[in-house]
Amino acid sequence: MKVFTTLATLVSILGVLAAPAPVVNSHSELDDRAITITVAAPAGTIVGVKGLTTEDFNGIPYAAAPVGNLRLRPPQRLSTSLNLFDATTPAPACPQFIADSDASDIPAQILTAVSRTPFFQKALKISEDCLNLNVIRPKGTKAGDNLPVLFWMYGGGFELGWNSMYYGGPLVTSAVLNGKPYVFVAVNYRVGAWGFLPGKEILADGAGNLGLRDQRMGLEWVADNIAAFGGDPSKVTIWGESAGSISVFNQMAAYGGNITYKGKPLFRGGIMNSGSVLPTDPIDCPKGQAIYDTIVEKAGCTGPDSLNCLRQLPLDKFTDAANSVPAMLSWTSVAVSYLPRPDGDFLPESSHTLAQKGRYAAIPIIVGDQEDEGTLFSLFQANTTGSTAAIVKYLKDLFFHGASEQVLTALVETYPDSILEGSPFRTGPFNELYRGFKRLAALLGDIVFTITRRVFIDIAKTVNPKVPVWSYIASYGYGTPILGTFHASDLLQVFYGILPNKASRDIQAYYSNFVYNLDPNNYSGGTNSLSRVIDNWPQWEKGTKKLIQFYAYHFQPMVDDFRTDSEKILSDNIDTLHI
Repeated sequence: MKVFTTLATLVSILGVLAAPAPVVNSHSELDDRAITITVAAPAGTIVGVKGLTTEDFNGIPYAAAPVGNLRLRPPQRLSTSLNLFDATTPAPACPQFIADSDASDIPAQILTAVSRTPFFQKALKISEDCLNLNVIRPKGTKAGDNLPVLFWMYGGGFELGWNSMYYGGPLVTSAVLNGKPYVFVAVNYRVGAWGFLPGKEILADGAGNLGLRDQRMGLEWVADNIAAFGGDPSKVTIWGESAGSISVFNQMAAYGGNITYKGKPLFRGGIMNSGSVLPTDPIDCPKGQAIYDTIVEKAGCTGPDSLNCLRQLPLDKFTDAANSVPAMLSWTSVAVSYLPRPDGDFLPESSHTLAQKGRYAAIPIIVGDQEDEGTLFSLFQANTTGSTAAIVKYLKDLFFHGASEQVLTALVETYPDSILEGSPFRTGPFNELYRGFKRLAALLGDIVFTITRRVFIDIAKTVNPKVPVWSYIASYGYGTPILGTFHASDLLQVFYGILPNKASRDIQAYYSNFVYNLDPNNYSGGTNSLSRVIDNWPQWEKGTKKLIQFYAYHFQPMVDDFRTDSEKILSDNIDTLHI
């Protein structure tokens, strides 16, 4: 039963990953003048496609192709102007890391096999020449309209994801209906080893955190060009989910909080769905170096100039080597191989340290989590047995190398070893996939997402008490077997709006208000007000710790004070609990 449940989940995940981008009108059978539209921007002339309610410009290059000698290097600006660039169809995704290519277990082998099929590769148009972005605006928008801009960064554990997977057309249409039209931008950035390879060689070469640097260059492109599309570069909100949400804070903390470009800030607000600070060891830490060395050996690049050797490999051989380390959808779970780490430059220190020192751009933010963040990441750990000793060993071996067993034991013991407790929360004796599943799911969800979120907000409100923060817990998937309101549920409810319920409609309205006014409760601006009233969303303050709990058909205020014993241990030991 466990195997079938796991395989069903994997198939579901792959179904989402491999789904092609929504179809745009083909101009092979229609008059080009009727369905295309051209924008003259500083980057060049760009030809997009008209839809019923939006105008879409897909796959616009914002940097030079990171191929050949530019592989594993910071993004380089385009040296030539675009000339009638065809932006009418989705562009390539960056190379993906979906499964460990050397794994022997059946689920990983299935993921690897499916991800290498011609259908999957063709659907994504996998290419290293992938530094592009999509711009979607309301139909009829023109230069000078000065609409606010919502800049999207996808999630995927810094291992997978691509911009055309997230079609923002329905969001733009919803914003128009809410009287708050905006321009939507989705950036492609490098993932896996292409974007986040660690090691002392990477550090010495200045090639750390390339995926974050890609995002930053995408933001700079917006600053230079979005006015031509009818957007206002002074009113940019950055938004992300999971790794994209962690990226939001990383962009806030880039270069110690320097978000200026040509003397102006690149963005003014942030929305963070499931992710905030991520305490990490430096890019040349022992774990990071072990990953680099493993890839070099697998690639046959051992020697004095291993990094240059990696740059010269054919793509298929580099991919096989890059994807030979543990992947996220596996036993190692969210102790991922590739993630942002301090490099002394883009990220001068660990993100939590930058927060503590106030070395980040203090902007209004929305930050929240799913109630059951850890269930999706606890499907592969049945042999932990659920005992305290086994979970402590699991955390010590894979997550927190610098933490003492005493601290880890104290942390694990704050999660009762009982089938009546754990995640999915509030489900009594049900949903125990294997012994200790609910306990481990609660723990993993908290240490990476939910309780870390509260620790981050507490730090932010201490350092910058006057900067507003709104927080939430999403419970709109309550009752879903095994997974509950699982990680990435926000994508289904908010981004895609699959269910036209109160949660989808009203959260999109909150976000539209925030994009306009940096306040989810402020209806002013735009073309008109909402015809319905949405619940007041209280600010999170240190004294009251109020947030809002989202259900599918009703919202309710709550106090952010659950699992405070776990919070205290995480907060008190944040300097040693590094992934």
